Amino acid sequence: MGTFLVNLLAATLRVATPLSLAGIGETYAERAGVLNLGIEGTMFFGAFIGFYVADLTGSLWLGLGAALCSGILAGLLMALLSVTLGVNQHVSGLGITLLLSGLALFGYRLQYGGRSTPPAIESFKQLAPFTDVPVWGPLSEQYLLTYLTFLVIVPLAWWLLYRTSFGLKIRAVGENPEAADAAGVNVFLVRYLALGLGGGLMAVGGAFLSLAQLGAFTHGIISGRGWVAIALVIFGNWDPLKVVGGAFIFGGTFALQLRLQAMGLELPIPYETFLALPYLVTIGALVIAGRNASYPAALLKPYRRE
Repeated sequence: MGTFLVNLLAATLRVATPLSLAGIGETYAERAGVLNLGIEGTMFFGAFIGFYVADLTGSLWLGLGAALCSGILAGLLMALLSVTLGVNQHVSGLGITLLLSGLALFGYRLQYGGRSTPPAIESFKQLAPFTDVPVWGPLSEQYLLTYLTFLVIVPLAWWLLYRTSFGLKIRAVGENPEAADAAGVNVFLVRYLALGLGGGLMAVGGAFLSLAQLGAFTHGIISGRGWVAIALVIFGNWDPLKVVGGAFIFGGTFALQLRLQAMGLELPIPYETFLALPYLVTIGALVIAGRNASYPAALLKPYRRE
């Protein structure tokens, strides 16, 4: 039983990694007053670009860097549409998801054709710094990106939002852009930076799947994780630490259903029920937490200087 729980927790950390990265990226965007529905497409595009560059150059780190750059560009495109041009945020975000998903699939067809089996690469290896330690050994078998996410990126996101002047500007722009502008804050620049930073994290979350967890690229590699990340932002009340907590809930449920299926338990329910379980848990948590959600006051509201 102890081994089962340790392995379950280790798998939870891996599953929660891309969700945490994407969720924090979306938190930056929404804290600045912009709902980025391009998150699903950005993750998908980042997964493809990262995989393709790594396959082309033989360097996983170059692939990860390319994915980061592609996400930043996607975030800046969202900023151009929603911040500069004032296009409806729902429309621009969904348009970006459709555009980037189409570009990724087109690039995949162009480079790899219609293979019956997806192309694969030598992925990032898991680290095991505490192999000989009874409990910490299996739990420490994680990818470097997982360590960086939970030991560096998550604490840094909280510190940036709540302990720096830039984070104060992001929150001010998301709550009252008129007052922030009157105080000398460049509303447009702050939103551009927040969306670019957020887009980069989203794409790295997608690249984690193709460069580390799977070592391959498939059409269903994201499987709705972008939409789940948006729900986690609401569940976490736009706080990075709480968003990561929601990612752990989803990741734990997802890892649990995989293990229940692998155990071959003869239960009088179809296996599709196990597949839907993480999403049902996410919806339930969202319903409970969403009633008291205090969203940024300027969310979805375009800003125009008088």
